[in-house]
Amino acid sequence: MPTIDFRGREIECDRGRILRDVLLEADESPHNGRANYLNCRGHGTCGTCAVAIEGAVSEPTAAERRRLSIPPHDPDSGLRLSCQTRVDGDVVVRKYDGFWGQHGPAEDDEAGESPAVEDEA
Repeated sequence: MPTIDFRGREIECDRGRILRDVLLEADESPHNGRANYLNCRGHGTCGTCAVAIEGAVSEPTAAERRRLSIPPHDPDSGLRLSCQTRVDGDVVVRKYDGFWGQHGPAEDDEAGESPAVEDEA
């Protein structure tokens, strides 16, 4: 059974589950701030559930590739949409700053900010 490491928690799930669904069921969110309420509910169209993932996951879907090619995202950022990503094995997931989670470590390091959102107030 795969394990998802997210914000200091380890969450187990069945292989092949959608990452966004697993996080929400565990009372975690792949969204920042108002995006918790203003999102496409998993259809791959808004891009607010973008996360950095290390580990075994599915290949990007066509919808995911399309959305991540439109600003504020960058197709070369390495981010994935949690609503389109299936968990195939153990993964480490990081949520970055910004409404769409688009402010990755390079941008945050330049601004002198932390590389990932750790806690939501």
